[in-house]
Amino acid sequence: MKSTRQADRAAGAVPARAAVTSGFTAFRRTLTLWGLAHRAFCLSLWCVMVSSVLRGPLGAKLLPGTERRVRALADRQRALAARWSGVDIPAVYAELPAAGAARGKALRAQLLDKGNQVHRDWRWVHVDGFAGGAIAAGPALLALTGLWGLWTAAVGTEQPGRWDGLWFLFVPVGDPATAALAGVLGALCLPLAVLWAPRRTLLLHARYLRALLAPAESELLAARVEHLRTTRSDAVDTQMSEIRRIERDLHDGAQARLVAMGMTLNAAEHLLSTDPEAVRDLLVEARQSSTAALKELRDLVKGIHPPILADRGIADAVRSLAMVSPLRTEVVVELPARPAPPVESAVYFAVSELVTNAAKHSGAERCWIDLRYEAGSLRVSVADDGRGGADVSAGTGLRGVERRLAHFDGVLAVNSPPGGPTLMTMELPCALSSPKTTSS
Repeated sequence: MKSTRQADRAAGAVPARAAVTSGFTAFRRTLTLWGLAHRAFCLSLWCVMVSSVLRGPLGAKLLPGTERRVRALADRQRALAARWSGVDIPAVYAELPAAGAARGKALRAQLLDKGNQVHRDWRWVHVDGFAGGAIAAGPALLALTGLWGLWTAAVGTEQPGRWDGLWFLFVPVGDPATAALAGVLGALCLPLAVLWAPRRTLLLHARYLRALLAPAESELLAARVEHLRTTRSDAVDTQMSEIRRIERDLHDGAQARLVAMGMTLNAAEHLLSTDPEAVRDLLVEARQSSTAALKELRDLVKGIHPPILADRGIADAVRSLAMVSPLRTEVVVELPARPAPPVESAVYFAVSELVTNAAKHSGAERCWIDLRYEAGSLRVSVADDGRGGADVSAGTGLRGVERRLAHFDGVLAVNSPPGGPTLMTMELPCALSSPKTTSS
């Protein structure tokens, strides 16, 4: 959310009504954080119960579900801090077994070790019900104070005799003058509660979250090194698999046809003086073999790096995929320039895999591809109207796309509920280097 000063610079001036609306929005957001603090308090009570049986078999069974709830709440708080206050809170979670007792044991080991994200999440959930709730409740308490001041101004001259004295903040209310002072102070509290305090409360709350949830720089560096090690290993494995595939295709395809063509030409040489008509047929067969071998070589080169991708860029390469797809495919491209060739290649083959999966497995009739550059990242969305149910963990195709993108610190997000539709979004941080050569 922009501050008032930032909005003033962007628009020149902010109308009073817009400022009030923005203040009320921020005030409602503090109430949302207050409600989440209550949820964290209730969850912390459950975590205390789970911790009491942590070393037994019951704790190993309850721990995975509890950790998912704690992590979901922490992820939501992190997302709200980034969206509302612009405070990014990274999270580094270690890899865990998929399910079963092994996952519970691994989580228990992480929970007992203070240097990991699971421990930080659990520590935060015990604190947030008090510290986070107190921070978020500030504007609401200030608003209630203002209402109390107005109420005191209205009845302050009547109630002191019944209650043996009435106070508003530091003002003893007993006559019209002190009642009027209480009313003025209460009226001043209301705009402070709505226009001044909420934005500062949101920023303070985001900084408090970062202090409790963000990992240390050493842990971020270690996670980065591990990520680079894994992606480098995947890149080497992928490269070796690609080399073996090329060798196999050459051996079984073009090479076999060239050998057959050589044998045909050799037979034609021996029959040249005795049977010219047979030589003609052999030459036709050799020509057909050479044509087939040339086609297989072209297909092999296209599978390594399509010529249209090298010559005209990712935009036209994706459009060529849409033209040959059996689905009715619409493409929208908004690229001011071309990414680096390795990024283009990764995106091209990832889009090709997703479109092929949609045509083979989803039962879709239409597909939409959106390719654009936003905030320093190349963002590609592939959607279809099929039956849905796509799952990264269910097969190797989407995992292969994930590994391909991970070489460039890219991510794949899959939203494919049963019954559809399916939306898959890829995002790769990159810079645009080459001038744009095609229209979008």
